[in-house]
Amino acid sequence: MRYTLKDYQGEAVRDVLGNLVQARDMYHRYGSLSQFSLTATTGAGKTVMAAAVIEALFFGNDEFDFDADPGAVVLWFSDDPSLNEQSRVRVGEAAGELDSRLRVIGTTFSEPSLRPGHVYFLNTQKLSKNSRLVRGEPTPAPGQGRLFQPRPDEMQSSIYDVITNTVENKDLTLYFVLDEAHRGMGTPSKDRSTIVQRLINGHGVVPPMPVVFGISATVERFEAAMKDSKGRTALPSVEVDSALVQASGLLKDDIVLSIPTEQGVFDTVLLRRAVEKVRASTAAWLAYADEQEETDPVIPLLVVQVGDKPTQEMLARTLDTIYDAWPELGPDAVANVFGEHQDLLVGQQLVPYVEPQRVQDDQLVRVLLAKSAISTGWDCPRAEVLVSMRPAKDRTHITQLLGRMIRTPLARRVPGNELLNSVDCLLPFFDRKTATGVAEMLMKGATSKDEEDTDTGGGEGRRVLFDPVNLHRNPEVPQEVWDRFVALPSVTIPKKGVKPIRRLTALATALSKDNLVEEAVEKAHRYLHSVLDGRAVQYKENIAHAREDVLTMSGEEARGRIGGGFSYRSFRESADPRAIEDSYRAAARILSPALCSSYVDHLVGPDGDDDDLLEGNINVASLGRVVEVTKAVEVEADDLARTWLTETRVARKGLSDERQAEYDRLEGMSTHPERISLTAPKVAQADRKAREKDGTEHDLPVRRLHLMAAEDGTVPVDLNEWERKVLDSESAQPGFKGWYRNPSRAAKESLAVAYKDGTGDWKAMRPDFIFFSSQRDGQIVADLVDPHGHHLADAMPKLRGLADFAEKYSSEFRRIESVAETGGQMRLLDLTKHSVRAAVRDATDARALYESEVAINY
Repeated sequence: MRYTLKDYQGEAVRDVLGNLVQARDMYHRYGSLSQFSLTATTGAGKTVMAAAVIEALFFGNDEFDFDADPGAVVLWFSDDPSLNEQSRVRVGEAAGELDSRLRVIGTTFSEPSLRPGHVYFLNTQKLSKNSRLVRGEPTPAPGQGRLFQPRPDEMQSSIYDVITNTVENKDLTLYFVLDEAHRGMGTPSKDRSTIVQRLINGHGVVPPMPVVFGISATVERFEAAMKDSKGRTALPSVEVDSALVQASGLLKDDIVLSIPTEQGVFDTVLLRRAVEKVRASTAAWLAYADEQEETDPVIPLLVVQVGDKPTQEMLARTLDTIYDAWPELGPDAVANVFGEHQDLLVGQQLVPYVEPQRVQDDQLVRVLLAKSAISTGWDCPRAEVLVSMRPAKDRTHITQLLGRMIRTPLARRVPGNELLNSVDCLLPFFDRKTATGVAEMLMKGATSKDEEDTDTGGGEGRRVLFDPVNLHRNPEVPQEVWDRFVALPSVTIPKKGVKPIRRLTALATALSKDNLVEEAVEKAHRYLHSVLDGRAVQYKENIAHAREDVLTMSGEEARGRIGGGFSYRSFRESADPRAIEDSYRAAARILSPALCSSYVDHLVGPDGDDDDLLEGNINVASLGRVVEVTKAVEVEADDLARTWLTETRVARKGLSDERQAEYDRLEGMSTHPERISLTAPKVAQADRKAREKDGTEHDLPVRRLHLMAAEDGTVPVDLNEWERKVLDSESAQPGFKGWYRNPSRAAKESLAVAYKDGTGDWKAMRPDFIFFSSQRDGQIVADLVDPHGHHLADAMPKLRGLADFAEKYSSEFRRIESVAETGGQMRLLDLTKHSVRAAVRDATDARALYESEVAINY
């Protein structure tokens, strides 16, 4: 893979591969048909995940412990030709080894069968009745109508002959990938099924697809259609948690809505505002590129959404407004993606048609005219501003298009800058109530099966803001407070399936690349070589038994007697080089290929011959079978990685954001919560008004001395009663210098505390407040205070996580407290005290804990 998979992507790929192994076994062993789907929100990287799955299917993958399927054939099907081509390009970009194996089935396709180890791309339009691919469709079964023209020559094959030959070849397995699976799966008519359903279910003499793998953000209709298929086993769907996608930084955190607050016609007014926003965004991205010393800055795009039948007058007014507000915009900077696929002549200006999949890379295009959702599967990360001229009744069309604009341009979050992590949407023909409906749709992300294709991505941590106020560093807050803030500890949230040896090798490679640790890879491997040498002596007897297993093969011979009965006799044979190589590969999956290779070199030495090399491979294969050895190496690898990350923490702050993002990823590959640094916020934004579901609104109260503030030194606060009481109480204390509302999303400027939920999975809690005060000696101290309801299901797990955090880091805070109201009284647990932490660990009921003697009045 050319891309490094995000953690949630890797887990999804592992689960998909597990389903494919089961599906293949069921088909070849029992002839059983199967189906399942990969469900992930818009922007999650579904095509990248699919590319990783296919690459593993063809070539195997040690990280996923997956062996290649030599008979694998993939038929990738979608409802739209442009989506088909876009998917082909993306799969090739993501998986380098697939470059020469991606083939588009054109009208001249004439091969008798699909080849193993190849991906074939096909779309609905190529299977229409007038297509050359289907002329000569096999004779339908009795009672089924003929959809296509008969073949003119009985020797000519149709695509259905090709599919039949492929499915009937016992050495092959045809995997049918249905891209954007919610398209083309409508309820079939009484007389015929849709083309997609015919492909899946088979028709006439054409057999059904053995394995169907659907990929989409909305798969309910797909799964409902598959349930109607007879004799097809539904394997578990692979569902990606939208909160993990949002936390990864692939999706923009904030969606900013702008609407009129009075009656009138304001389309050109808000269009000018949209131009101002895209120009400001352009300047911000250029400044960021200059700060990061990048030569390829993000070039933001303005998308103007019009009605289905825009008039010449309306288009002319739109262009005039844009050029009046943006005089330096070139005549070739405006394009359209209308469904007619034609160039437009608006007045004297030519507005060329551009294919949707080309918009992202064609950076000469700065303004894009669109109608509805452009196309299923289309996305444009550099699209930063959308102004929609559609009326409020078309809100589904607006959320469809906006959902295609939420991917972050750099495929990562920009640390500390909420403006660069947001997308703007301006709605001239909406009022407060209808705009609130759009906000609700945006917040809930994926929609129901009744609202097809309105997924807007995102999950926990996303905000929808209405004309927010920009916040910058508060000049009233002393620099000493900021110094204390960036010195505070945050922690990683441990991941499943982490492989410490691979993590150490990746970390060493990064440290060497950035000249932070000289010859880090060599040092890491030398260190692990010494660990393996030591454990080889310590577990000598275990390794001797393992060596015998590597060098011999045990079997059993069964003999049948005439008249009934069997006799069994065991036998042993010496393993041949092929069997030894397989044992070596098994060890490499555990110890990593890089370490195994370098350790063989360590054992053999520079003067070793082929026999020495074979002996080295046998030794590595033997070590890999001893659990005590592999566990010890993993522990030592984890310790060295943690040491290097700690030693380079200060030096890494001088790297670019892109390089720091790589270390963030490596820090996140932890098996236990590990300390990481906080990043100081630079630019933020906050709503000024609170809006109710009925569209009514009121001004939010403001407070002073927040670390980030508007020009007047205040920040709007959207807090519940408990939180407001805590804030006002703390800000009235002597020596109070400032406060910080800890963001609830997974950002580098958010302090995280790790805890285990009820199922034992690691999660993040983000305490509400950090308060800063000056002591008598002038030292700035920090207080971590979290008002949290004792009635909530996660109350006890979060309290235990906060207790563990306090156990390790209480010396860096003056106070670490959890606050809750019970019986009309605010009560607190002081987690810097050992007795309170012990009580928290023993407790089973949060309310009883707050009402006990270990808690005190706030």
